[in-house]
Amino acid sequence: MTDNIGIERLCCFGAAPPVDFVRLAARLGCRFISIGLTAMSYYNPDSYPAWSLRSDPMLRREMLAAMSDTGVTPSLCEGFAIRPETDADALVPDLDLAAELKCRCINLGSAERDKSRAIAQFAAIAELAMQRGILVTAEIGMPPLVTLAAGLRLIDQVGHPNFRLLLDSMHFFRMGSALADLAGHADAIGYVQLADAPCANGTLPYMEEALHERLPPGAGELPLAELIPLLPAGVVMGVEVPQRSLASARIGPDERVGGVVRTARALVNRTAGHVNAG
Repeated sequence: MTDNIGIERLCCFGAAPPVDFVRLAARLGCRFISIGLTAMSYYNPDSYPAWSLRSDPMLRREMLAAMSDTGVTPSLCEGFAIRPETDADALVPDLDLAAELKCRCINLGSAERDKSRAIAQFAAIAELAMQRGILVTAEIGMPPLVTLAAGLRLIDQVGHPNFRLLLDSMHFFRMGSALADLAGHADAIGYVQLADAPCANGTLPYMEEALHERLPPGAGELPLAELIPLLPAGVVMGVEVPQRSLASARIGPDERVGGVVRTARALVNRTAGHVNAG
């Protein structure tokens, strides 16, 4: 397990229990997974039981033991958000859990309409996370950071060294950013979610496609072969390819996710050579 390919939780629709997910990644030769502190419940084709890392200390201990056994660690923790009614300190318990679970990075969204307050909260959370050895990213390609340019403006406004951008390849290209936009800005990217797709919207609504039917890297029309060499050396690239059609056909997670990992690794090796994770 030597490269920087990871597996995003959406590959298992956010439902796989942490220990199962750690061991799945190990079987597929991946060092990294993204996690949430609780299970997503909107779709669960593999009939995983409900779980919560917040409320179950035994589960946290079991996950850490599985991580120690396999060398798999969480590259990203999802589910952090700035809200109008709460301050940065409200996220401290979840940041402490993320640190306990050795997460390298969190993805931070915002539901705050007051722009100046949102910027201040991004900076405050970036500071709290830095104290715990965790990088903070905000995802571009989704409102309000629809384009890379918007994300770069936010980095300047936040003005904190522990704050960078998360680049989801499907959202990046489909929402109007281009390869040329990355010129001189690769260091702003702290995390990558890798998936392929058609260049234009298809028959599914956009978010339906994003949550349920992405394509393995190299199987669609996005210029991923040109994107990968532009990314920062060593950045984790988590494959984020939910495939509801395969899950509905009773193809299990090892085969379903394994095919995506092999395809992504082949693409990365063709385009960027073998890159060790930092």
